[in-house]
Amino acid sequence: MRQGKYTKFIPNEYQKSVKNIDFLHLYQAGFRTVFIDIDNTLVSYKQHELTEDLIAFLNQIESIGFKLLLISNNNQERIETFVGKHPFPFIYSAKKPLKRGFKSGLNRLNETDVTKVVHIGDQLMTDIYGGNRMGFYTILVSAIERKSDILPTRINRKLEAFFIKKVKKHQKALYESRLRPYVETL
Repeated sequence: MRQGKYTKFIPNEYQKSVKNIDFLHLYQAGFRTVFIDIDNTLVSYKQHELTEDLIAFLNQIESIGFKLLLISNNNQERIETFVGKHPFPFIYSAKKPLKRGFKSGLNRLNETDVTKVVHIGDQLMTDIYGGNRMGFYTILVSAIERKSDILPTRINRKLEAFFIKKVKKHQKALYESRLRPYVETL
C-alpha cells in the first residue's frame, strides 16, 4: 500500500462543533476565506432559518476579517429559504466533492489563493475529501443531528466508515490525531 493513499479523507483538524473553532488563530495563521457547510455543520436538516445566535456567530467570523461563504449540496429552495434576507453569500447544489461548487465559491469571493481557504464540514466524503482535493485547509466537525441526515448523506456515512477503517489501518498516526476524536463521538 503506497503511503498517503487515503490522506484526501483526513482533515487537517477536527473540532466537535463549528463554534469550537479558533477563527482568530486561523486568521493569524494567514487564512482569509472560510467556506462553511450548512446542513449538520451549522444547523440540523430540520432547521430552516438562520437564528439570531447563528447570525451573530457568522458576523463575528466576518468581523475578524474573513470572507465567508455558506456552501451546500442541498437545493436552491432549501438554501435560499435558510439564508433568507441576510447578506451571506452562498452556493447551493455544490455537488461536493466535485470541484465545480468550490470553484464557483472562489469566483464569487474573488479568492485566487486556495491555500488561504478553510473549508468546514461534517462529512468526510463530501466536505473533507472535496476540500482536500481543492488544496483547502479542512476542518471536520461532528454532525449536529445525524438522525436528521437525508438519504444521500446516510449513504455517504456508510462509505465514510469504510474509509475511516482504511485510514486507521494505513495511516495510523493521522487517524489517532485527526479522526479518532471524531469516531469517538459517533
